[in-house]
Amino acid sequence: MKTLTTSNNLIAKIIPPRSRFSKKGDNGVVLVVGGSRIYHGAPLLASMAAMRSGADLAYVAVPRSISIPIRSFSPSLIVLPLPDDRLTVGSVNKLKALLPKRMDAAAIGMGLSVAKVEALINLIKELGGMDAKILLDASALVPDVLPIVKGKQVVLTPHAGEFTRVFGHEVGKSEEERIDNVKKFASKHKVTVLLKGWVDVISDGSKVVLNKTHNSAMTVGGTGDVLSGLTAGLLAKGLDPFNASIAGAYINGAAGNIAYKKLGLHILPTDVIDEVPTVMKKFDQVRS
Repeated sequence: MKTLTTSNNLIAKIIPPRSRFSKKGDNGVVLVVGGSRIYHGAPLLASMAAMRSGADLAYVAVPRSISIPIRSFSPSLIVLPLPDDRLTVGSVNKLKALLPKRMDAAAIGMGLSVAKVEALINLIKELGGMDAKILLDASALVPDVLPIVKGKQVVLTPHAGEFTRVFGHEVGKSEEERIDNVKKFASKHKVTVLLKGWVDVISDGSKVVLNKTHNSAMTVGGTGDVLSGLTAGLLAKGLDPFNASIAGAYINGAAGNIAYKKLGLHILPTDVIDEVPTVMKKFDQVRS
C-alpha cells in the first residue's frame, strides 16, 4: 500500500465541521493528566494546545503542588488538583471522584511521574470505561499498558527512545525501517502509533502516513507536549485515533513553521500554540 504524506488537502478532508446549533461541550471535552514537582509546564502546554484545537473544555489534573501556577496561567483551564506529587493509586481514586460524567478524550503522561504502574493502569481502565479515547505519551509509555489498550481507541506518541522502551524493539534509523516497525507494532498491538521525529511516522497497523512539517527550531522542549494536546483535542472533537494523529502532527509542524518564519531559531512551545489558529482556521466549517 502506498505511503501518504500529510498535506493541506488531506487535512481539509479530516477536520470535522461544527454544527451551528452546538452548545458547550458538544465540540469535545478533554482531560490532561500530567505534571510533577519539577515538570509543571508539560501538562499546561498540552491542555492549552487542546483548547486551541477547538475543543470546548479542557480539564487538567496535576499535583496540588503545581496547581496554583497552572490555574494562574489561564482562566480557560479547569484544574483538578491531585494530592500526591507522583501518580499513585490514591491520586487516581481522588481523580475518579473529580471527573465529570462525560469525557471524550484524555492525554496522559506529559511531565508525569508515575509512582506505581498499577495507578497508571487503573487510570487507563477508568477512562476506557467512560468511552474516552486515550493518548499516551512520555512516562505513560511503558510495556505494562499494552495488554489493556489493545484494540482500543488509543494513540501512542513515542519518540525513538520511548518506542524502544514500550515495544522492546528499536525503531531503526532509515525511513524505511521506521515505517516498517511502526506499522508492525501498531498492527501487533492494535493501536495507532505516532512516532515523533524529523519525519513523523503514523500508522494504525494497516495504513501509514508521513508528516514532514517540521523545522530545526522545534527541538525546543515542549513541542511534543503541544502535539499531544492538539491530538487529544482532535480526538475529543470526534476524530478517530489515526486521523487525529495525522491532523495533530501536521498542525503542530505547520504552526511551528509559521513561528519559525517570525522568530527563527528562537521559538518557544507557546509560540507554536499561538500559531495553531492561523493553521486551523482555513479548515473551519460550520454546518446547519
